[in-house]
Amino acid sequence: MEPPAIRIEGVDLSLGTGAARVHILKNVSLQISRGEAVGLVGPSGSGKSTLLMVMAGLERAGQGRVLIAGEEISTLDEDTLAKFRGRSIGIVFQSFHLIPTMTALENVAVPLELAGRSDAFERARAELASVGLGERLDHYPAQLSGGEQQRVALARALASDPAVLLADEPTGNLDEATGNEIMDLLFAKHVERGSTLVIVTHDPALARRCGRIVRMHSGVVEVTPAKAEARAGRA
Repeated sequence: MEPPAIRIEGVDLSLGTGAARVHILKNVSLQISRGEAVGLVGPSGSGKSTLLMVMAGLERAGQGRVLIAGEEISTLDEDTLAKFRGRSIGIVFQSFHLIPTMTALENVAVPLELAGRSDAFERARAELASVGLGERLDHYPAQLSGGEQQRVALARALASDPAVLLADEPTGNLDEATGNEIMDLLFAKHVERGSTLVIVTHDPALARRCGRIVRMHSGVVEVTPAKAEARAGRA
């Protein structure tokens, strides 16, 4: 039996020191199967974005285990973790996180170059074309709309063909129509490539597009089937 795409076991995480120390994640355990789409929801401050960053290896848990595609990333050193993340994890942020002095093509290609891909620019061109930006390769972020910038960010996340795709409020800076277009594209790519998708969102309609909803409250995870969550949202 192949391992799950994501396995979180007994993860605790606190930030700050002394009286300012905040216990953000509290003995969190969660398993996500390969190819699954999961919506991670909960009120502000519930720990959902922090949990996503732990999955990405961008936050280190104080205790517990984090396994991605069978690899225990919680024990990797920073260099090894960065290489693993570059191969296996794609991340889309609310604020795009594009480098303003690089073109769309460079924003997608440079991370591939740093990961040692000899075909970095060829791959970047193909990925940008696949998200509808084949004619915008030489444009800088400031010359692109918000929706186009998020398409660049999505192309960058997908370019290494990662097993796991993580998205943190990917429509938060977009109007409703543009956000819907981005999510249609994100879900289409998820299905097309068979990747595992985890989306942090405040939008119940977006969460209900996922096969399962994971709800967080005060740093604790409660798992609810998507159909039950959908009925609750309509109540």
